[in-house]
Amino acid sequence: MIDHLVLFTVKEDASAEDVQDMLEGLRALRNKVPSVIDLSVGENFSERGGPFTHGLFARFQTPDDLQAYLKHPEHRAAADKLNTFADPNRIVVDYDHGL
Repeated sequence: MIDHLVLFTVKEDASAEDVQDMLEGLRALRNKVPSVIDLSVGENFSERGGPFTHGLFARFQTPDDLQAYLKHPEHRAAADKLNTFADPNRIVVDYDHGL
């Protein structure tokens, strides 16, 4: 299994409506991209996340499935919104937890 983690910070000038729309678009990827096994995204509620306001978790069967997700048009559209309303400084970690 491949886990894909993204930590990001919403821009201060992003409206609540824009942030909600962005999050809904990201959540919808779970049903729009066939290679996604699981996907969740939400606002960080603890102080342990440092400067990051939100996190996304997605799970895939194989590295090729992750690549298919990254190239999928629905993912690209959601990533464009993320790039509009979130700071470009983010953390992305992909790892195989089956090893």
